[in-house]
Amino acid sequence: MACLLEASAPKPGNVNRLHDFSDLHFEDLLLSAVAIGPAMENAFKYSVGQIISRAIQDTQLLVNTNTNLGIVLLLAPLVKACSFGPGGYRISKPEQDNFANIREKLTATLVGLTVEDARLAYAAIRSVHAGGLGKVTQADIREEPSITLLKAMALVQENDSIASEYVSRYTITFEIGFPALREALRTGNDLSSAIVQTYLEILSRVPDTLIARKIGKEKAIQVSQWAKDVLEKGGTLTPEGWKAIAELDGELRDANHACNPGTTADLTTATVFLYLYSKLFR
Repeated sequence: MACLLEASAPKPGNVNRLHDFSDLHFEDLLLSAVAIGPAMENAFKYSVGQIISRAIQDTQLLVNTNTNLGIVLLLAPLVKACSFGPGGYRISKPEQDNFANIREKLTATLVGLTVEDARLAYAAIRSVHAGGLGKVTQADIREEPSITLLKAMALVQENDSIASEYVSRYTITFEIGFPALREALRTGNDLSSAIVQTYLEILSRVPDTLIARKIGKEKAIQVSQWAKDVLEKGGTLTPEGWKAIAELDGELRDANHACNPGTTADLTTATVFLYLYSKLFR
């Protein structure tokens, strides 16, 4: 549900129900959302690495491009943490005190990541030919890892917001995205518009690392400033804000999709998942 809702929202610069890329279509994102269902549903019995591996393998059966690597990397530990109750048993319906402890259980999940989790995640990343990852001297993605997945993420956290989420216990998701989504809904947005507003809030505060890897940090910072300018005009809450969103969308679209804030979209998906999960308690 989180993947479907995030993909459908008209977020500037992304593929959505109003815009395709030449090599990535809206339908690819819908198929990918369906594809990862079994891996996430069975998170209670899989390791994080196994969740990532199965989700990417199942996605590749339905689409032939990298649609959801970042989403899968973010959701795997989060869904794993949500799949058990306080006593360690599998939960079929969340309990009231479970949501309050999600971040605590997420921390335990992240700390418990193994070298095997890293090996499976590395293989999944290589299988989708993810570009722009750069090269590091230790635990490079092109080689077999000898450290845990959490330690591997720590090595690249400065250049990848998804990696930094692992290290910071999902600070962006919990402390920026989730409050922004709740506030957007409180102020009268429908869910799709609230997702756009949340995306803008994250983008305005966290320069998109996919853009930074493709065309430089200065451009990523400039895009964040553009998002901040849109929010200052009201974002999804005002006609002027919607006009600014349309203008931002035009600025972010080019033939090579170099200004696509793809990492921000992934972070938004994790936020939407957290919100939907919290709603199960009511």
